[in-house]
Amino acid sequence: MLPDPAGARPAYRHLAQAISTLILDGRISLHTRLPAERELATALNTSRPTITAAYDLLRQSGYAHSRKGAGTWTALPEDRAPTRVARFLQPGDSAIDLARAAFGLPEHLLVDALREVAPHLTEHAHTPGYHPYGLPELRATIAERFTRRGLATVPEQILVTSGAQHAFTLVIGLLSAPGDRVMVESPSYPNVLDAIRRARLRPVSVPVTDTGWDVEIIESTLRQVVPQLAYLIPDFHNPTGLLMPAHERVRVLRAAQRTGTWLVIDETMAELALDVPAPPPFACHAAPGGAGQVITIGSMSKTYWGGLRIGWLRAPSRLVTELAGQRIATDLGGSVLDQLLARNLLAREADVLPSRLEQIREQRTALTAALAGHIPQWTWRLPPGGLSLWVDMGEPIASALAERALAYGVRIEGGAFFAADPGLFEQRLRIPYTKPSDTLREAVHRMAATLIDGLPAASADRRPHWVA
Repeated sequence: MLPDPAGARPAYRHLAQAISTLILDGRISLHTRLPAERELATALNTSRPTITAAYDLLRQSGYAHSRKGAGTWTALPEDRAPTRVARFLQPGDSAIDLARAAFGLPEHLLVDALREVAPHLTEHAHTPGYHPYGLPELRATIAERFTRRGLATVPEQILVTSGAQHAFTLVIGLLSAPGDRVMVESPSYPNVLDAIRRARLRPVSVPVTDTGWDVEIIESTLRQVVPQLAYLIPDFHNPTGLLMPAHERVRVLRAAQRTGTWLVIDETMAELALDVPAPPPFACHAAPGGAGQVITIGSMSKTYWGGLRIGWLRAPSRLVTELAGQRIATDLGGSVLDQLLARNLLAREADVLPSRLEQIREQRTALTAALAGHIPQWTWRLPPGGLSLWVDMGEPIASALAERALAYGVRIEGGAFFAADPGLFEQRLRIPYTKPSDTLREAVHRMAATLIDGLPAASADRRPHWVA
């Protein structure tokens, strides 16, 4: 917590708290110059001493430092890790972790796969083991899967990566430069939003509401802003679970083709179809020649196991070559063992995926029943796929609830974590149904107890009104 020195009015503390929260959450990058005191005072229509006091609080607590003549710069106290990092470093405890929408891998599947790939691993042992494009046999398997889903693909169009996040980072590193605009959905996947900000790109958001995408807004944004890239999750969108209709995909593709915008389509959730057929690849809807502007990224993290760190991208073969060259600067290739395991598991898809989807359906039913029974004032739309509910709590208490729920043994993310623009979705909560049914029921019981015992009126203080 920030100190509250004697004589400091709440306005000082509230502003400093908002800035420190943004720094911890990654929405203000480290080593970034904060606005000059006079400039910020004018923007907020407040006095300069108010800003001076807030900056003093930030410096005292380690969230900022100043250099004479160079302004005030963001920093991080030695004992703190950014929120986006800290949530992956939590020690094992009794808390039910609903902050991550991910599964473990059934033990028998891993044991069987390891037994089967061992002979193939020895075949690779006499080689250097570097595969910047990915293991050839895995590239062929992924290409065949795209072809089977309706998008003709050859291995030369596939780059194997260390997850979908790695794929996206390679794309923005090659195809964009600081200051370029990137169209994103709001809400969206927070790690991608963070990657965009850290690359010093300018996100331009388009809304995803309970009823889906407003394609007219997407078309006008593409036309007026002409972003270099657009990142979309049309297949069981994270966090809402929505599925973009085919006719809307066609319109988005045509609009992007007119402006020359690269479309980065995240298919991480595409196979998690619970109530509808799994959609074909987005690029299938492109007019002749239009698919060349689509980069499709995917991963095994949601359908199989994040511990494999296997993802991929599909793009024109020339672009794949350029991306592989970009990769070599920091990464000569992924683990051969992990890629052999990935190929083995993908070959078992017809046996593994149906049972996993049935498990997800059962857990979704358990979660919705528990919410209806314990917290009936919360509402949601049942998603046709994906791994989470996007719950409307009816009041802006998400940050306060997430903070207080940890004391009750539940770790969860408030809706603001998924916002492309600060201050949004404080009334929303993403609740994954990736835990066993009994665990989900217990988590809801604990959250209900959190509400009954009352929440501190902290969420409004946490919202940074000055970053617009």
